Amino acid sequence: MKKVIAFDLGASSGRAMVGELSDNRITIREIHRFLNEPVQVRGTLYWDVLRLFHEMKQGLVKAKAEGEITSLGVDTWGVDFGLLDDKGRLLENPVHYRDVRTKGMLKAAEERIRLEELYQITGNQLMEINTAFQLLSLVSDKEAALQRADTLLLMPDLFNYMFTGKRYAEYSIASTTQLLDAKERIWSEKVLKALGISETLLPEIIPSGTLLGTITAEIKEELNVSSINVTAVAGHDTQSALVSVPAREKDFLFISCGTWSLMGTELDSPLIDEKSAGYNFTNEGGYGGKISFLKNLTGLWLVQESRRWWEKEGTAYSFSELEKMAESTEAFQSFIDTDSEEFALPGNLPERIREFCRKTGQKVPETPGEIVRCINESLSFRYRTVMEEITDCTGLAYDRIYMVGGGINSKLLCRMTACACRKEVVAGPSEATVYGNIALQLIAAGDIENLTTARSIIGQSAEISIYQPIKQEEWEAAYKRYKAVTGKEK
Repeated sequence: MKKVIAFDLGASSGRAMVGELSDNRITIREIHRFLNEPVQVRGTLYWDVLRLFHEMKQGLVKAKAEGEITSLGVDTWGVDFGLLDDKGRLLENPVHYRDVRTKGMLKAAEERIRLEELYQITGNQLMEINTAFQLLSLVSDKEAALQRADTLLLMPDLFNYMFTGKRYAEYSIASTTQLLDAKERIWSEKVLKALGISETLLPEIIPSGTLLGTITAEIKEELNVSSINVTAVAGHDTQSALVSVPAREKDFLFISCGTWSLMGTELDSPLIDEKSAGYNFTNEGGYGGKISFLKNLTGLWLVQESRRWWEKEGTAYSFSELEKMAESTEAFQSFIDTDSEEFALPGNLPERIREFCRKTGQKVPETPGEIVRCINESLSFRYRTVMEEITDCTGLAYDRIYMVGGGINSKLLCRMTACACRKEVVAGPSEATVYGNIALQLIAAGDIENLTTARSIIGQSAEISIYQPIKQEEWEAAYKRYKAVTGKEK
């Protein structure tokens, strides 16, 4: 029975999870959890990357009690990066995608390359948080770190480098940057030149699931651990999660639901045309060269940030308490555009939600329960609009929606999604990213045959719940109101 470690780092916390394959089932167990809190320093929001790597090493130390660990894999959020000098030293802590440095960079990019052309090359949803616009902010400000930089490594690649000393760009995380030619699957010379970014800054792209080597002798000695293989799993957490979608049909809809919601479908090749550009869809690379045709949406961060604000005000609610309060409030009182810019930054989100409702002539949600119900109903209707856009782009019909990730722990959101979208919702696994990370390590080691087999094994290993739509007339009437209020009407 082989044991491997998945390091899964999200926007607020990280975990070390041990996975074990036995009797065609994968069992997982958390052995170490740590906070991932950004640090504000003189107007810049940084990730505390050295602390994160220290915690990952503590995960390896704790794993010694589990027996022999043969492999590790790292997945993280997308778009952010670290810069190394010519001696391989980190020049500064990576900057958080929510930092203000990218504000106005879409407009600045348009002065260098038409945004329509940028989309046609990269197939990426145009978002100012993307790596391309982060780099453009450094180019525009003539930042010293960029001028001294020898190599850019995206977050999972940076941790892989810290473990192995090897510099590569794994395909899935590279595809989040808006620097990759989506069809050729190489760095776009045209985009790099237009934005003033040196081609030599970006390392070689390798396929998801590539075995990189082993942890360095230095780490083995420091931690007193044996040799451990390092696999470049699908480094973008969304793509590791997609390995876990328990779909048997070829054409399916998915929602990877957590702090962010990523909704889309899986394709064999990029879909880049006038419709996809108009809807601002992204084409993201995954394991086996698959393409996730998806849209990046604000997710349960709205609830998470509201909860943090209420805690600052002196009341600490659990997520289950907030969900119960939301369930007990009246339905369809007010809606928000969950992707509106006014909800993008940390702070007093409950008041911003109230202000949106005031401006749009709706009932103003006052209590935490009313706020959370407003968020959940609005999210579920947002999924409906994206589902309709996907159907319009692909011309395909879908029987159900597969929801994976930590967000499915909100049974309220799962039920609402089924009702809003008028589709059966198959929810699970909640630890989709971890299962996918582990499965890709086992495929690389030859213990699982392929992606189809991995999905079958994960489907047998994890808890899966099914939700059916109800009260469809009420939900349909509310959806029309939602579109009118948020401007989502076609």
